[in-house]
Amino acid sequence: MTAVARKQRSARAESLIETKAGPQTAPALLSWYDAGNRDLPWRYGPDETPDPYRVWISEVMLQQTTVKAVIPYFEKFLQRWPTVKALAKADLDEVLGVWAGLGYYSRARNLYACAQVVAKNHKAKLPRSETELLKLPGIGPYTAAAISAIAFGARASPVDGNVERVVARLFAVREPMPASKPRLRALAGTLTPNKRSGDFAQAMMDLGATVCTPKRPSCLMCPLHSQCAAHALGIEETLPGRAIKGERPVRYGSAFLVLREDGHLLLRQRPSAGLLGAMLEVPSTAWGEAWLAKDEACRSAPVHADWWPVAGNVSHIFTHFRLEMQVFRALVPSDVQLHLWAEPDRCRWLHRRDLQGSALPSVMKKIIAHGLKE
Repeated sequence: MTAVARKQRSARAESLIETKAGPQTAPALLSWYDAGNRDLPWRYGPDETPDPYRVWISEVMLQQTTVKAVIPYFEKFLQRWPTVKALAKADLDEVLGVWAGLGYYSRARNLYACAQVVAKNHKAKLPRSETELLKLPGIGPYTAAAISAIAFGARASPVDGNVERVVARLFAVREPMPASKPRLRALAGTLTPNKRSGDFAQAMMDLGATVCTPKRPSCLMCPLHSQCAAHALGIEETLPGRAIKGERPVRYGSAFLVLREDGHLLLRQRPSAGLLGAMLEVPSTAWGEAWLAKDEACRSAPVHADWWPVAGNVSHIFTHFRLEMQVFRALVPSDVQLHLWAEPDRCRWLHRRDLQGSALPSVMKKIIAHGLKE
């Protein structure tokens, strides 16, 4: 590219930045959305009235999870609990069991708590305004804006990762994430139209998910490419920038897989607060910064038994750390007694055939599968 061409391209990009993608953005994007939006089970057509409950459940499930992964969970969840009242009357263990495998389990606990508040204090109807929605358990700024816009047609601007990427490229925001988040939210708000804000929000999400993708965006197919400052500068693939992350710390622990002679496994319910709250787990030591020797680890075993180590370890990546677990296995008689420090009131025996529908997070399923290896 010649110096003159680079100067022209830069001038055009600066012009785009100054106009802030302006009033032409919404019509262009809505026209694109109307021509071929994704057919999703929580979406509504132009002549349909959205169900706020379905919008709420879908938006919570979609946080940090792919659409493909969410669809079967959403359908199963709505079949089991089709209304706020039904969810409020459910058992938390059942909710966690249906949620198991979807990850970020605090979302399920918050859904359950929120349903009870809405059923009790709001006549089982979600509030319409962002302000009132934000007062409910587990509903943050993004979810409140999404429900308000999509379910009730209010002018609101939900900003998820897809929308952040689209906005960062439209305005060529070079400041890295997460420091740029407030600016991206503000810029997204300038694009939101007074009418059809719910459709506009979903169009932005679709654009980010299918066209303005993290790698190799399909700029020639984008309805906003002529307005995009990053595309004009040729830097679309570099945005949004990310601050360099440090290496994830590693935690280590020892899990104790207790197999009873009658085919039952010992599981323990985790405390309701904190990581994997209220989910079932294989009893284990605390997760620390170093491995424990076998003798020291087995002091935390839930029963007296002949423990033998299963070859290899189980690795699992959480958001903020990596977990490495060694697994000890023991076969015990049906009348085995639990140690007091195993907290028997939180323990339960579950038959191997019933594991599938239980509230077991992915990491615990890995541990069980590893421990059952022959």
